[in-house]
Amino acid sequence: MAGCRGSLCCCCRWCCCCGERETRTPEELTILGETQEEEDEILPRKDYESLDYDRCINDPYLEVLETMDNKKGRRYEAVKWMVVFAIGVCTGLVGLFVDFFVRLFTQLKFGVVQTSVEECSQKGCLALSLLELLGFNLTFVFLASLLVLIEPVAAGSGIPEIKCYLNGVKVPGIVRLRTLLCKVFGVLFGVAGGLFVGKEGPMIHSGAVVGAGLPQFQSISLRKIQFNFPYFRSDRDKRDFVSAGAAAGVAAAFGAPIGGTLFSLEEGSSFWNQGLTWKVLFCSMSATFTLNFFRSGIQFGSWGSFQLPGLLNFGEFKCSDSDKKCHLWTAMDLGFFVVMGVIGGLLGATFNCLNKRLAKYRMRNVHPKPKLVRVLESLLVSLVTTVVVFVASMVLGECRQMSSSSQIGNGSFQLQVTSEDVNSSIKTFFCPNDTYNDMATLFFNPQESAILQLFHQDGTFSPITLALFFVLYFLLACWTYGISVPSGLFVPSLLCGAAFGRLVANVLKSYIGLGHIYSGTFALIGAAAFLGGVVRMTISLTVILIESTNEITYGLPIMITLMVAKWTGDFFNKGIYDIHVGLRGVPLLEWETEVEMDKLRASDIMEPNLTYVYPHTRIQSLVSILRTTVHHAFPVVTENRGNEKEFMKGNQLISNNIKFKKSSVLTRAGEQRKRSQSMKSYPSSELRNMCDEHVAPEEPAEKEDLLQQMLERRYTPYPNLYPDQSPSEDWTMEERFRPLTFHGLVLRSQLVTLLVRGVCYSESQSSAGQPRLSYAEMAEDYPRYPDIHDLDLTLLNPRMIVDVTPYMNPSPFTVSPSTHVSQVFNLFRTMGLRHLPVVNAVGEIVGIITRHNLTHEFLQARLRQHYQTL
Repeated sequence: MAGCRGSLCCCCRWCCCCGERETRTPEELTILGETQEEEDEILPRKDYESLDYDRCINDPYLEVLETMDNKKGRRYEAVKWMVVFAIGVCTGLVGLFVDFFVRLFTQLKFGVVQTSVEECSQKGCLALSLLELLGFNLTFVFLASLLVLIEPVAAGSGIPEIKCYLNGVKVPGIVRLRTLLCKVFGVLFGVAGGLFVGKEGPMIHSGAVVGAGLPQFQSISLRKIQFNFPYFRSDRDKRDFVSAGAAAGVAAAFGAPIGGTLFSLEEGSSFWNQGLTWKVLFCSMSATFTLNFFRSGIQFGSWGSFQLPGLLNFGEFKCSDSDKKCHLWTAMDLGFFVVMGVIGGLLGATFNCLNKRLAKYRMRNVHPKPKLVRVLESLLVSLVTTVVVFVASMVLGECRQMSSSSQIGNGSFQLQVTSEDVNSSIKTFFCPNDTYNDMATLFFNPQESAILQLFHQDGTFSPITLALFFVLYFLLACWTYGISVPSGLFVPSLLCGAAFGRLVANVLKSYIGLGHIYSGTFALIGAAAFLGGVVRMTISLTVILIESTNEITYGLPIMITLMVAKWTGDFFNKGIYDIHVGLRGVPLLEWETEVEMDKLRASDIMEPNLTYVYPHTRIQSLVSILRTTVHHAFPVVTENRGNEKEFMKGNQLISNNIKFKKSSVLTRAGEQRKRSQSMKSYPSSELRNMCDEHVAPEEPAEKEDLLQQMLERRYTPYPNLYPDQSPSEDWTMEERFRPLTFHGLVLRSQLVTLLVRGVCYSESQSSAGQPRLSYAEMAEDYPRYPDIHDLDLTLLNPRMIVDVTPYMNPSPFTVSPSTHVSQVFNLFRTMGLRHLPVVNAVGEIVGIITRHNLTHEFLQARLRQHYQTL
């Protein structure tokens, strides 16, 4: 038995039998100092910020709108189209740079080692050849790991982080210039170093960084390079360009501009419209044809021929003219494709499960240690991979007979690759004339060449060789993904799946006697099945594979295979990118909530304990709020006090109306009292004591409950207008959570900007004398606004007053307390919101909803609490 956590839940290796254990929200567990130890539950962290996709319609923005006309609007749109085109061209050039040097280093490495192997085959000095290969690979991988030490966020494929960014989460450092440089050079050295990684996945990240940085015309890494470019100074514009850049990365990697557009849409972009679709597609086309133009010219010398659309090229699938019985696929093959989809989903779920365990092990045992340990892990993976590749190529391969088309390069191959490349990709280690070493042909080649061999090689591969290759590649690729090098997963998954598909084709041909099947089709379907089982993409991946094969007839089998693989894999776990997003604790919002979540209302999930500011607030108060909280927006409120009791005494009609209003209007105090009552059901005596409102006998100071003190401090309200005045300890719940009339939202960045620029007035002056800032001045420091802790307080007069009303957003999206969670979720995700105030029927703010209140884990905790109160 692995262990028992208390007396309520005992878990063994294979199962977990739990009784009715107490269920607490993450906030309550934090207060009690407890953490949830379950391996499968990683709660979202609260230090991730959301993007401000909603426009702040304040006075400076309205002044800009007043100066706008149709001519300026058309100019702004024309500039956006030009920037989108520049993003596509730059992304294509980045792909060209990576491809050129990867090809150069790989040819150098394999040329030297292959010459050594051929010479040492006669002399018996293969150990020297292995040392040469180790020298190349370890050097390249060491350089890739060093680049990740410079910018840790450059590790991995970057797709999980970009998916989070498109979903509305601001991941620190993910779109910086330094990240792009480390990513590009890191993936260059990682692929050249022989690791089982691809350069196509990091291309998506690289395109996104280009999309984020190019429209800004400035960089924190190159502070001296700055241009006075007044456009696109908001998260809204930036995320649109990141969407275009990510799509351009897919288009450059696979030569699939439509697939890139669908990838950007499917994998996270919550806000979308027709205009953005056209721009993203135009950007993808620009990237594809830029890369195609230069690659065709450099490799074939025929500038303008457009023969190489993407970094990964599948070639043309075509039956031999001499084989009249051959068909790419038939209706009977669909049954085999469905079975392959199921197996691909199972294999993908296994891959994800193993990789998740490895990632957790790294988080616990590798990442907390000195950074040098990460480099050593990368070198260890490179060492093992190199030894396995070398030994398998020399020992485990079989000599197979070459087909006539293989010797001269068959027609379908010839369209995309020269015959010289075909001949050089066939390895004849230790094999006589007219035969080739099938294992060495797969292992001792770049991954793209190995994929083409499995797709188009008419010669046979031994089933034993394919099975061994699949197992070794599966395990090593699973181990490699997650180490501290930039690494993509598309190509390793395609190669692993292609071997699986080719193995199925060999079995059907040799042992069942189905001679009509086309091995390349089964290799393609196997690649799609395994890749779909790992990443769980459907629409975009279908189109990407169709565009890569340039064969529309493959649309139906690819789509069916991917759907079956996704459904099978989803039965066991999530896709690999969603798993790594969860491990990082990023509060990602799915497309929609579960049906049972509609049992909750906005009042059940909101945060009623608010930190707020007044329309006119002293600098001392603002500094106190900004320095003691980490909130990124604050409601602007006024207190709602009235002498309603006096009106209720003499008039029954008025009294009835006021009573109805009180009974139908949710207040912060009432919601907090209801939550406190529901917390009494917990067995924790500390929480029960906190919830009781009766006056208890005073206990000695030394026995005062620490948790009680923490909770009281937690619910201490912000003092009214005088920060030096402490709140009374005798305040009731109504006084602590008194009614507040809502007027708007003001952002932390706006408040800090006002303080830095000295926007304030004295008590002896009118607020009209306060200096006014323009929209350009408010956005000048975007995206890195000054921090309140860097502010020199000696330059501020704490008694001065700031009028925040011109800079707040007076009309943000709001919901009522009775709104169902599904409506709240759809509004929040579709409009790309960062904060959603909850306002009752009389205009009082009763709570606020952020991204963390809508995560699956938080909603599950609230639903369990809802069931307990029934």
